[in-house]
Amino acid sequence: MIRYVTIGKFAAESGYSENAVRAKIKNSVWLEGNVWKHAPDGRVLIDTEGYEKWVDGQMASEQLRKAA
Repeated sequence: MIRYVTIGKFAAESGYSENAVRAKIKNSVWLEGNVWKHAPDGRVLIDTEGYEKWVDGQMASEQLRKAA
């Protein structure tokens, strides 16, 4: 499995629409560096490991620890 995938590939695999993914990024539901990142060519890639942590609720606890 590839860790970083394009929004289109992620949408096809996850069931989220491309617009829903972009909305989560725009509204900071998914934070850069945690669930998505810019590739060296500027393209937005979804980190599938970060997404899985977000789904499992681990992302919020990690963010709280970093803020403390």
